[in-house]
Amino acid sequence: MPSFLNRLFARPQETKVSRVAPMIALSGLGRPVWSTRDTTELTGLGYMRNAVAYRCIRMIAEGAASLHYNVFREGDELDNHPLRALLLTPNPRQTGADLFEALFVNLLCFGNAYLEVVADGLTPREVYCLRPDRVRVIPGPDGWPEGYDYAVGGHSVTLRNDGVPLPQVLHLKMFDPLDDHYGMAPLAAAQVALDIHTAASMWNKALLDNSARPSGALVYAADGANMSDEQFARLKEELETTFSGALNAGRPILLEGGLDWKPLALSPKDMDFMEAKSAAAREIALALGVPPLLLGLPGDNTFANYAEANRALWRQTIIPLAQRAMQAIAHWLAPAYEPGLQLDLDLDRVEALAPERDALWKRLETASFLDDSEKREQAGFPAARPVGQPRSPVDPSQEAPAAKGHRPVR
Repeated sequence: MPSFLNRLFARPQETKVSRVAPMIALSGLGRPVWSTRDTTELTGLGYMRNAVAYRCIRMIAEGAASLHYNVFREGDELDNHPLRALLLTPNPRQTGADLFEALFVNLLCFGNAYLEVVADGLTPREVYCLRPDRVRVIPGPDGWPEGYDYAVGGHSVTLRNDGVPLPQVLHLKMFDPLDDHYGMAPLAAAQVALDIHTAASMWNKALLDNSARPSGALVYAADGANMSDEQFARLKEELETTFSGALNAGRPILLEGGLDWKPLALSPKDMDFMEAKSAAAREIALALGVPPLLLGLPGDNTFANYAEANRALWRQTIIPLAQRAMQAIAHWLAPAYEPGLQLDLDLDRVEALAPERDALWKRLETASFLDDSEKREQAGFPAARPVGQPRSPVDPSQEAPAAKGHRPVR
């Protein structure tokens, strides 16, 4: 009843009539809007829409995919091993470089990467890289993954890892302390910096598109007079046609008849706009493990020159990521051939590490207290055996017994 009386006897809402009402804009400090931590959205925001994140991921993925690797068994290099041939030509549609590039891009964007093997019994025939956004982990009764669901085009295929001679899927993931089955995307750590950098770029684009109308007001200061309808329409049309758009940026405006310009917003210099964008770009690069100096970002003096920064990129980011992937692939596919196989990177072909190799060779040349076998070991080569001496067989009694028992239940 009170609400009915209030509506009955309430005063009508007043509406101010003004010809300049469409030209007045009020703005306040709103709450920040952040993107979600969904990996698909992060990939679209970072890799596909942010130049800094895209370049960082490309530098790491292309560098890791270009590395050469060798197959070893008990320290002996195997030149013509079928595992090496499989990784050089994994399937009819891709080369080895294409496969590994997709693998590392997925790992950096999603935090997860999946490889599927097509095998004839225990003999691997082809290897494919699966899109992480289409793969779902199927946990077993003990909490560990027993298979993977791959869904595309309304169809779903289950790929088994338990109860088969060779696991069908290799799951590489970045460590996530809060998730047992999926990895954490490196882009998630740079989510705030990505939002700031992208928003700054969009604001800059909007400013260029509308540069002749920054936030402000035209004040009509005539004594006790208002603009006529004809004057107001002519002024509005002149502002929209003559002073709007990037091509009209910087044009001076002639104010007459008592008009005065009152700015209502801070300039990019007052907002420290460029410094905030540069800081966000540095955070993105650091989250992905790329020295900002390699991207031409100002304000980063960590390294003395470009060569040192490039060497740090290889030593701290590219090589550890590639070594981890090769160890996982060898552990996955080695049982199909023979136990004890290893995949090692050939770092002698990395041009960025040439100064380190030269310094190592000079130290070894002057090390007179080392014999040739010790120098080979220090250089990363197996010790040379005398000519005609066979390799000593491995004593089975000295081998570590195979571990027995069940996997821990999560």
